[in-house]
Amino acid sequence: MLLLSRNDVESLLTMKDAINAVEEAFKQFALGNVKMPPKTSIEQNSGVVWTMPAYIGGPVSALGQKVVTVYPDNPTKHNLPTTLATVELLNPLTGECMAIMDGTFLTAMRTGAVSGVATKYLARTDSRSAAVFGAGVQAAAQLEAVTEVRRITSAKVFDNVAGRAKDYCDRMSRKLKISMEEGTDPEETLHGSDIILCASTSRVPVFNGDWLEAGTHINAVGSYRPDIRELDTTTIRRSKVIVDSQDMALRETGDLVIPLTEKSISLEHISGELGEVILGKKGRASQQEITLFKSVGLAIQDVSTAQIVYKKALEQEKGTSVRV
Repeated sequence: MLLLSRNDVESLLTMKDAINAVEEAFKQFALGNVKMPPKTSIEQNSGVVWTMPAYIGGPVSALGQKVVTVYPDNPTKHNLPTTLATVELLNPLTGECMAIMDGTFLTAMRTGAVSGVATKYLARTDSRSAAVFGAGVQAAAQLEAVTEVRRITSAKVFDNVAGRAKDYCDRMSRKLKISMEEGTDPEETLHGSDIILCASTSRVPVFNGDWLEAGTHINAVGSYRPDIRELDTTTIRRSKVIVDSQDMALRETGDLVIPLTEKSISLEHISGELGEVILGKKGRASQQEITLFKSVGLAIQDVSTAQIVYKKALEQEKGTSVRV
């Protein structure tokens, strides 16, 4: 069995790798070649713990599971990331554990990657600017993924925590070589942005949907419970909504559950799933249309990305081999 630390995973996994792995996983999901039971959860103190197993068939067979925790108080109270995770990768033929790896960096990358895939298929091809809500680890991965699939030249970021937006701008401008600017308020941050990235821990909408401009694409990954939301009802109603999994989205995200409960939208307002977009069955209908990808995070993202990490670890002789 191979043990892979966070440093190992960081040295092996690129955003391009993650995007390619996740895109193939969602394609197989749409083709019916995936077994993925609903994630199980335990609420503990101010956080939540999830267990997420999946099997992916098709050209690259992969089996495994992730244990992930989301503790919103971690950054301020414990100097830890909000999200922490561990991934176990199994041999699909024997059930043998092939690798255990740190999943915290992998989780950020695979979540960014799925937004990258959605952006690749749904955002206007001439998109050049982005607005980012949230300035944490996931917000960084979101912007990195978008720059991988679109020629983004500038971005604005808004965060309610003093100093975080400036630090984010400094860090991301150096990493991505694009112009970064702090937004003065949510409306100003949105103005002129082709792509909007929502990766906050907010429990209430981060902007007013009336401010959205025609042709915008939105990726929203922050809301992970049915009683909290990053997006208001106006945003949902104005957008063509694509989800990673409709079944899981309807269980887990207030962005959709709340307007459905209010009867502000019906189930038919959800246009389809990302896999259908990849297969060409769904997609953007016009340059003026507002598109929205809502992700709650699926185990196939973790397992497919972990498979890539494991393969590269073997090729580059990274990690620690142990007998169990």
